[in-house]
Amino acid sequence: MRDGRSAPGGGVVDELDDDVLARRAGLGDRRAFTELVDRHGPALHRYASRMLDDPSETADCLQDAMADAWRGLSGFGGRSSVRTWMFTLVTHAVRRHQSRQLKKTAAPVDDEVLARRATGPGQDPARVVEMQGFVEALDAALRRLPDGQRSAWILKEVEGLSYAEVAEVGRTTPDVVRGRLSRARATLTTLLEDWR
Repeated sequence: MRDGRSAPGGGVVDELDDDVLARRAGLGDRRAFTELVDRHGPALHRYASRMLDDPSETADCLQDAMADAWRGLSGFGGRSSVRTWMFTLVTHAVRRHQSRQLKKTAAPVDDEVLARRATGPGQDPARVVEMQGFVEALDAALRRLPDGQRSAWILKEVEGLSYAEVAEVGRTTPDVVRGRLSRARATLTTLLEDWR
């Protein structure tokens, strides 16, 4: 058994599944909500940071989305997974922040997933530098995609959501998601030609 925080009524909070945590959080259990945020926060942050390109906007957006989640969990019906629902809330917050922005500022995104892969034990320093260059080129290429394509690509390729989940987050259909991904992949292949 992993170390974890005790849950009311016994059990360990970090061993409960998302649906149980969502029900508990919906009833006002702050520890259950904190566990949901701890579980999904890094993925939500990666997504928001790639959509907004500005660390302060990302932080504001995530704060808004988590406030929406806390307020909305009492009405969460479980029609989707908690993870998909949280990505949907972040997507809505991103759109609100984008509509308020007069100008987007490009800022490098700290992608911990790619960084961990590139800087693992025994990695060649030249390979690490090359990987960092690729991440910067990928970030620049992603900023050139339309928001719908960028969102679909990040949710599918980085966060591993299914076509149906990406469609739910984007309030569209899986067929539209497939089209957006196809166009995004084609554009990224062209823009990252030098990295092949």
